[in-house]
Amino acid sequence: MSDKIKKILKNLIKYTIFFIIVLNFVSYFKGLDLKKEKFSIQSFELIDGSNYEIKNDKPLLVNFWATWCPICALEEQNIEELSKGFEVITIATQSGSNKEIEAYLKDKNLSFKVVNDEDGVLSQKFNIKAFPTTFIYDKNQNLKFSEVGYSSTFGLKLRLWWSSF
Repeated sequence: MSDKIKKILKNLIKYTIFFIIVLNFVSYFKGLDLKKEKFSIQSFELIDGSNYEIKNDKPLLVNFWATWCPICALEEQNIEELSKGFEVITIATQSGSNKEIEAYLKDKNLSFKVVNDEDGVLSQKFNIKAFPTTFIYDKNQNLKFSEVGYSSTFGLKLRLWWSSF
């Protein structure tokens, strides 16, 4: 390998690590004001009109997102994958009507459970100031993790696994 390629790779790794550190600091400070209380909601009305009861036997991931949020669009496939094997509820904030959100989900081939927070009432209750914001609760509905901004599938799976103990 040439010295020029080695230098480029070294710089790429260095800047990637720096970028990850900065993102974690930003997430930490944006998350300071989030609601840290025990999860108290027992059921939600989903955009299809059905009622979803929260199970109390495994960890719960609650993801606040919006159809207009570009970072949410990057993260939505991670949430989709997690929704296949974990308890996941997503809350679409100020993203239009149920039909508009359903059209968005269909266009993106997404099937996770969605609550429409059309007026932002739920996001205010949780003190959400940026999207996406993700909460992970243990089986007793105690908050274990909160994340503001993009989260990887691996990182979320690891947090859900850790919350199952």
